Amino acid sequence: MTLDAPRAPHGPDFSDRSFLFVLGSSRPDGNSEILARAAAAGLPAGVPQRWVDLNRLDLPDFQDGRHEAGGPPAGETERMLLDATVQATDVVIVSPLYWYSLSAQAKRYLDYWSGWLNVPGSDFKERMAGGTLWGVTALAHEEHVVADGLVTSLSNSAAYLRMRFGGVLTGTGSRPGRVRADAAAMTRAERFFHQEAPLARFPYEEVAVGV
Repeated sequence: MTLDAPRAPHGPDFSDRSFLFVLGSSRPDGNSEILARAAAAGLPAGVPQRWVDLNRLDLPDFQDGRHEAGGPPAGETERMLLDATVQATDVVIVSPLYWYSLSAQAKRYLDYWSGWLNVPGSDFKERMAGGTLWGVTALAHEEHVVADGLVTSLSNSAAYLRMRFGGVLTGTGSRPGRVRADAAAMTRAERFFHQEAPLARFPYEEVAVGV
């Protein structure tokens, strides 16, 4: 499998990398954001970071118009999100684990990706190909395997767009600030973005290539 449009190296080399952190919590300064900022602090100085809090944006529910004539993004907020998304080499979805999946805010943002595939002239799929998708989530459970549904959602989304997938940084935290007590998670955060991000594949593709 080849990349449609390689963008930037996704190993230890951070030259020409830029990170978009998309916050999908329903409360400010939540545990997922705390964990994400700990991971961001591990990036080399000078690597561009942009933080967008979906809870503070006037973004309506996504309306599926894939089988209608496509048009430009409706409103400044959607245009800003589209531009920020395609301009970043690395997109980080920061969402608490709600009912074993993404928050409503984070899921709505990903739903908008479906619409952007059909925006005339956006070349959304081509521009996303070769970039890297990451996830950061805090959950109340001590066994992080319960977040597998969220991981699968992000991994398959990356596979569809021929992106790389850096995995999901998980930490335990329910009460405000509790994730700071998860020493293992905070340690993993320090080097989270320094790991190699392989090309995402659907499960059936992994079986086909013998992975």
